Amino acid sequence: MSAEPAEPSGRPDRPEEGAAPAIGPTDEFSRVLDRVLLGGAPSSELGPVRVASAVDEVSDRLLTAIAVGDFLPGERLPVERELTRLLGVSRPTVREAIGRLLAVGVIEIRRGRNGGAFVRDSWSESSAAAVRRTLLPRWEELEQLFDLRGLVEGMVAATAARRRRSEDLDPMREALAAHLSARTPREEQAADGAFHRSICEATHNPQITMLSRDLLTRISLGFPVEPWGKGERSHFHRAGGGHKALYEAIAAGEPEQAEEIARDHFTISADMIRDVLARVRAAEPS
Repeated sequence: MSAEPAEPSGRPDRPEEGAAPAIGPTDEFSRVLDRVLLGGAPSSELGPVRVASAVDEVSDRLLTAIAVGDFLPGERLPVERELTRLLGVSRPTVREAIGRLLAVGVIEIRRGRNGGAFVRDSWSESSAAAVRRTLLPRWEELEQLFDLRGLVEGMVAATAARRRRSEDLDPMREALAAHLSARTPREEQAADGAFHRSICEATHNPQITMLSRDLLTRISLGFPVEPWGKGERSHFHRAGGGHKALYEAIAAGEPEQAEEIARDHFTISADMIRDVLARVRAAEPS
């Protein structure tokens, strides 16, 4: 296992002697942009699961995704076919990994037409170890991706403010109203996604939309879903205020203001993931 960072949100440690140089934000931006411009599909930050430990890795990734709030209690996990596609593994591997989550009580299986694997709880006795194994070896690159995402989403918001048409504001207003009136974390998360998709659409550039989705997928452990923590109300209020200010800046055609608001707004997701890692570290024996 890689050495743990001194602080989850701190600066990356210097690479060990002989190690490959870390990928900087500029190089990472180029790599992501190249993939989008070349027509590649959005890919997971963690990449395809290694065959030798496929079930272990899928189990860990799903437990971590649930812990950071990609999938909230009461929500159904992607179907087996979709998990197979997202994670690059076989159906038997996904099936066995789901069985492990069922065994530790994080999910439950519901039968019937609308059945599937549903999240019961965001945390179990197995979650801390899974989070540690998933996040710590990649923490330096994740911090770089958090920084990169802020820069990209700032660009997205500024572009939307410059190019938006009057009809582009309608879905933004609808999503903003849905978020502010949401009664459950799942409703908040759904409205949040709709709001940010509407901003991407207002750029009128599908490549920008693909780039935004790619970065979301990479920080969200391979799932194109915004991390939502445990659905804390503090995050809801912070996100709601950011959404309102961002909408107003885009509607007013103020790109510099929209960029600044968006860059700050997208630290929320990074902070949620940092909070989960901090919870794991706080529970470690001193």
